[in-house]
Amino acid sequence: MTRTAVVTGGGTGIGRAVAARLAEQGLDVVITGRREDVLKTAAGEIGARAVVFDAADPESVQAALNDLPSSVDVLVNNAGGNMTRRLPAPQNLTDVRNLWLANYESNVVSAVLVTTALEPRLADNARVVTLGSIAGRRGSGAYGAAKSAVEAWTADLAFALGARGITVNVVSPGVTEETEFFGGTLSEERRKKLVGNPANGRAGTPADVAATIAFLASPEAGHITAQVIGVNGGAGLGR
Repeated sequence: MTRTAVVTGGGTGIGRAVAARLAEQGLDVVITGRREDVLKTAAGEIGARAVVFDAADPESVQAALNDLPSSVDVLVNNAGGNMTRRLPAPQNLTDVRNLWLANYESNVVSAVLVTTALEPRLADNARVVTLGSIAGRRGSGAYGAAKSAVEAWTADLAFALGARGITVNVVSPGVTEETEFFGGTLSEERRKKLVGNPANGRAGTPADVAATIAFLASPEAGHITAQVIGVNGGAGLGR
């Protein structure tokens, strides 16, 4: 029987790479996102189905349920981003509040809403993987704090769903080029600072992250849960 996957934020970057990898492995893949044109183009190119909605908007998630699979074997919560890069620098306390809430909604609330909505549809032995970030353990202000919260939520969810054989993990990339997150705009100086000093001497790629998620999504990964798996070339040590 064909396994089914839902990948949020699946139109570009890491999400698209994950969706493509799962589709290549024979899963029936649904990708979601807010931009209909980007999403449908990606779906056509990788052999997935597109469902357009905003993962951080409860009404949008609820309205999309009729178009999402009735049974889900793999859920990848990839939607999110560093809102600090997208919003103007705060000028007052209201701006600071809005920036922190925007990062929390984009990275935590989005994952919580989609997972909660689909929880009744998760098959026994399903896999849930949420994208974290090396920033969750290094700082990076509001964005890092949001990614740290993803780790805490994941640990709680893993124990809540574990009796059904469902695993719940975080994959935490370091600097990953070829994504909209960085947009190819990094100066060499900034790139070196962000990449740090990885053991393998390079930044990551979407394919690196997708390979890790594909393993965690596999039936063979049934005894790995409540974990944070770093994909950073050694820039952050997992200890």
